[in-house]
Amino acid sequence: DVQLVESGGGLVQPGGSLGLSCAASGFIFGNYAMSWVRQAPGKGFEWVSSISTRGRTTNYADSVKGRFTISRDNAKNTLYLQMNSLKTEDTAVYYCANFFGPSLPASYAPRGPGTQVTVSS
Repeated sequence: DVQLVESGGGLVQPGGSLGLSCAASGFIFGNYAMSWVRQAPGKGFEWVSSISTRGRTTNYADSVKGRFTISRDNAKNTLYLQMNSLKTEDTAVYYCANFFGPSLPASYAPRGPGTQVTVSS
C-alpha cells in the first residue's frame, strides 16, 4: 500500500521559515512525480508545487512562487518543501501526493496524516 508520512510543520511567525518532509513507501518513489497539496481551515485542497521523477522539472502555484522550493531525494524515498518568507495565508495542513500538478486528480484524497503549518504572530 502507498504510504506517505508528512512531518516538519509547526508554529512560525510571519516572515519565518519551515522545512517539510514526506517519507514515502509502498511504491517505487523514483518512478512518480510528486506534489505538495495544502488545505487551509474551512477551505478545499489547493495544489502548491510539483516535481518530476528526477527533479529536473518543478512548478509552483503563483501564491508560493519565489518563496517555496520543492526537492526530492530518490535514494531516501523522501520529498521536501522548503518554505521561506511565510505568510499568514500559508497556514494549512500540508500533504504530499504522487501526481504532477497543477490539476488535482478528480479523486484526490490525502494518503497521509499531513503536517500542520501555522503562521501567526
